[in-house]
Amino acid sequence: MSQRLKEKVAIVTGASKGIGAAIAKHLASEGAHVIVNYASSKEGAEKIVAEIVKKGGKAIAIQANVAKEKDVENLFTKTVEAFGKIDILVNNAGVYEFLPLENITSEAYHKMFDINVFGLLMATKEAVKHFNPKGGSIINISSVASTKALAQGSVYCATKASVDAITRCLGQELGPRKIRVNSINPGMVETEGTYHAGIIESDFKTKTEQETPLGRIGLPKDIAPAVAFIASEEASWITGETLFISGGNR
Repeated sequence: MSQRLKEKVAIVTGASKGIGAAIAKHLASEGAHVIVNYASSKEGAEKIVAEIVKKGGKAIAIQANVAKEKDVENLFTKTVEAFGKIDILVNNAGVYEFLPLENITSEAYHKMFDINVFGLLMATKEAVKHFNPKGGSIINISSVASTKALAQGSVYCATKASVDAITRCLGQELGPRKIRVNSINPGMVETEGTYHAGIIESDFKTKTEQETPLGRIGLPKDIAPAVAFIASEEASWITGETLFISGGNR
């Protein structure tokens, strides 16, 4: 494995499992010092840290609910205390729920928007305060749901469309400060979350596979290498972009 992120410091939100965990482990394998952020699963986060350390990498777990501003501030303060700087932020923390229109509530709306949109903005706001004059890289984990209409997905899809818009806007706004902002938009990925939601055993998964040119749904390891590339100097002239990783299913 190359060391193209050697000595870089990366925060990955929502990294105790699934796509976030795969990203954290891959960034560490590329030489980054990684903060494995978690909201509630301390055990899961510490397991990922242990896996990274066992392979010779550097990582620590830090608790923070990205929807809470004080938690986010604390996440960045502790990161700087541990590693002295921040170079990369991966806004991976997110939640989803598919609801028919008649079941949409204020609580469901705010839960998804508070984490998927407000939390992403607050983490980005803090990251920008801590990046050095050389700039930094912010990678937002969006979804094909940002552009693919899904029945019962009106709130979730709206949050991810917001992420794409924020990516483009902040790519413009932060470019003069040498801060790059890009989105990665996965298709359906096999994770603990999709198992828990019953998606992996569903007709929805079968239909998705049939609609996917490459004939399968994704795995977390399909997403992580692209994050490392976007975070690296190899992508130094890429900002405000959305990269779809979905087996061709758009």
